[in-house]
Amino acid sequence: MPSFHCLFFCFLLLCWPFIHRGQAVTTPPSPDTLPVVRRTTAPDKVFIIHTITISGNKKTKAGTITRELPFRPGDSVYLPELVASFRRARELLFNTRLFNNVVVSLKNFNGMLVDVQVDVTERWYIFPVPYFRPVDRNLSAWADKNYSLSRVNYGIKFLHSNFTGRNDRLRIWLLTGYARQFQLNYDQPAADKSMQHGFGFGVLYSALREVNSSTFDNRQVFINPENVSPSGHYLLRQSTATLNYFYRPALTTRHVFRLGASYLQPDSIVYAVNPTFLSTTSARVCYPEFSYSLEYQHVDYVSYVLTGFMGDLNFTRKGLGSNMDLSQFTGRFTTGTPLGQGFNLGFQGYGTLRLPLEQPFYNQRLLGYGDTYLRGLEPYVVDGVAGGLLRTTFRKQLLRFNINGSRIPTLQTIPFSLYAKVYGDAGYVYNRSNRDNSLVNTLLYTAGAGLDLVSAYDFVFRAELSINQLGRTGIFFHLRNDF
Repeated sequence: MPSFHCLFFCFLLLCWPFIHRGQAVTTPPSPDTLPVVRRTTAPDKVFIIHTITISGNKKTKAGTITRELPFRPGDSVYLPELVASFRRARELLFNTRLFNNVVVSLKNFNGMLVDVQVDVTERWYIFPVPYFRPVDRNLSAWADKNYSLSRVNYGIKFLHSNFTGRNDRLRIWLLTGYARQFQLNYDQPAADKSMQHGFGFGVLYSALREVNSSTFDNRQVFINPENVSPSGHYLLRQSTATLNYFYRPALTTRHVFRLGASYLQPDSIVYAVNPTFLSTTSARVCYPEFSYSLEYQHVDYVSYVLTGFMGDLNFTRKGLGSNMDLSQFTGRFTTGTPLGQGFNLGFQGYGTLRLPLEQPFYNQRLLGYGDTYLRGLEPYVVDGVAGGLLRTTFRKQLLRFNINGSRIPTLQTIPFSLYAKVYGDAGYVYNRSNRDNSLVNTLLYTAGAGLDLVSAYDFVFRAELSINQLGRTGIFFHLRNDF
């Protein structure tokens, strides 16, 4: 059974967002919980919002924009509170990821009546993007394979991030190379007149020539298809179909329900190498999946949080029988607190618990995959059924400037911000069945310094010099772009 310290650490990470939310968030109160008007003894004059005028929205529906505003025509408000509401409205609109720039301002006074002006500059929404990417987890893992071009997937990704002008997203992936993948997703988060209810669906097919069959010495072990299978043979095929339902009753909170079915077809070689790859050795495994997520967002910028708090709690259930039996509880959060003079303190946390605690290798991925890693431990992975991480970052803005003159209407002004930072991360993973890896069942910690470059279209480039608890140092680069 896991130690008390392991379970307490996981519980703390899962509960931290709600503890921290009550202690450190310094942003204005959420419009979901407080009305625009707060009766105080302040002598400020009360104004009434008369009209809201929107300009610059060539594709986006006006209702999609007004849905994000924390005020409506007819609201009574004190002038200082209206200014705070304008700032909050800009954050909400900017975080839809539909606009490069948003300006909310007073258009006109007419006695006690106030006219509000909302000016937006829309992004470019259609991206048929050529795709060229290594199959490895990150650049460090690809470097271990000598940057082999044979380990590359290529193809095209098509994204329309505002398909009907209602902030709905269509994604189509057509990839080949080392693996094959076809993916189609469509999400319409505001389908009804109230713009509170939405839906989505997705289908995925993938065929892998190489399978991560186990972990040894804190690194992924792959079955080499060149040695164990004929050319062109795929070792794992996967198909998934999902239906989604979205419910957003207010500005900062959203509920997401997902129902799906997955089909796995591992090659017999996979079971020969690792009999515990799945809970069964069947040639075909099919199982249902259900998940529920509660999402909260009240930040200045979702792609690089400097002010506010966002987080989510998730429950996922996979399978009904012995072929797949997983109940997973996950929590994560990101927060930022301005300290003045361009300084900022940020926290990120992630925690998960998977039941029952005995899980096949397929369900044990935890740290080192995707965005859940400790900075400085990028070359390694840590598999398990419980654990998490906490990141602490102290930042200072060094530069902020714009590049003007582009002839592309959606990129006439390109903003850039450069930040210097120091950081420290800590994590823990519990795994009682994996004894070939030294990073499980022990406290993990790293530290370092680096630079972050932030620009338009959610572009974030990070260069980091890190040291980990093993005493090893390295320079690591990360690129985030949500294309």
